[in-house]
Amino acid sequence: MVFALAASVLGIFEFGRALTAAGRKVDLVPQIGVGVLLVLAGFFLDPWLHWVTAFVAVAFVIVWRLIAQMVARDGRTYGAVLSDVLVAGFSQLYMPFLGGLCLVVLRQEGGEWWVLAFIVTAVAADTGAYATGLAFGKHPMAPRISPKKTWEGFAGAAAAALLAGLLLGLFMIGLPWWAGLIFGAVILITATIGDLAESMIKRDLGIKDMSSWLPGHGGVLDRLDSILLSVIATLALYYLFIPLVT
Repeated sequence: MVFALAASVLGIFEFGRALTAAGRKVDLVPQIGVGVLLVLAGFFLDPWLHWVTAFVAVAFVIVWRLIAQMVARDGRTYGAVLSDVLVAGFSQLYMPFLGGLCLVVLRQEGGEWWVLAFIVTAVAADTGAYATGLAFGKHPMAPRISPKKTWEGFAGAAAAALLAGLLLGLFMIGLPWWAGLIFGAVILITATIGDLAESMIKRDLGIKDMSSWLPGHGGVLDRLDSILLSVIATLALYYLFIPLVT
């Protein structure tokens, strides 16, 4: 819970700074305050209440931004205000909601092993993509979004994720071998989409990294991009495969 809180707060802060530098209006204090409550809801409340809290959090930051804009009266265009409102809601759904959802998984029976398994699988996919892409990468995967990502790197990510899913499924979670392979394949897909999605956001904002807090690695979100989206898949797979656990 402490790690999820820290990651969410730092993620909101660095994302807010990046948005502000790109000309967006961001209310950091309410964003962080509501984000903390949203993460805590994932740990202390029933899962369905976590979704309700997410709806309330998004509504709150949107209303706050609209009221703040009305008070400011700075002549900001309707299009710019709409963009500010959309990114306000997205900020809550991107970091604190997914961080809280990870805690929902953690609270399930044996959930700590599922959380560890999906994080290790996502990291394995990232590592496999980096190693094979650096050594063999020649064919760009999505040149307009992330020029450095290659199909050779994706093949390495696939091999690493499937192997990790197989081993972790068998020896950590207690899944059949075929379910472990499915687990690895699904995390591979969500990790790749999460990585590409963050690259699209950074390209839209005109930045290379979300921040420089982690020298050589960028910011917090640059390290968590492939992990965040995988939380949703992990929760779905947990409910799907829990009857198979030995």
